[in-house]
Amino acid sequence: MVKKPKAAMAGLTGLGLGYGLWRTWEATLDRVWQSTAGSPDLGPVDFATLRRRHNPNDALACPRDFCPEAKPDFEPPVFPVPPARLRAVLAEVASSEPNTTLVQSGTEQDRYLVRTRFWRFPDTVVAQVIGLDEDRSTLALYSRSQLGRSDLGVNRRRLQRWVERIGRLAAPAEQRRP
Repeated sequence: MVKKPKAAMAGLTGLGLGYGLWRTWEATLDRVWQSTAGSPDLGPVDFATLRRRHNPNDALACPRDFCPEAKPDFEPPVFPVPPARLRAVLAEVASSEPNTTLVQSGTEQDRYLVRTRFWRFPDTVVAQVIGLDEDRSTLALYSRSQLGRSDLGVNRRRLQRWVERIGRLAAPAEQRRP
């Protein structure tokens, strides 16, 4: 009977040690990427003049007329909500994503830093809500990786997931799916 508390204590100690090692790994990788490639935040985007990268490590969700110089991967839908509500829903969706941090909130754009799970590669997501009238809005999203030549579709899947979740949360209450 005495062994159970000792075993439990050893297990908890092991968990604490593992957690500490993981947090040290994360912090070390963050410093390595910053010293290698500079600030993980790649800065704002002017969607009107945006030109896509030659490397396949970015994704763009944007109405074509809002991003005339860049071919979007897909066009987000028009949401039946005012621009302020869409921005709040977008912030809710982004902040619920693991390893995602708001790094800049401006009058027109918000910027998020997203880190991949294990290697903690930094990606910057720029989001801008586009008001169409007082009860309808859409958005422009540009997600790009700081490191690497290819992201294996991670940025595109992220934007698709965000737009899908935004659509569910922005839908009128009677149309929402559980």
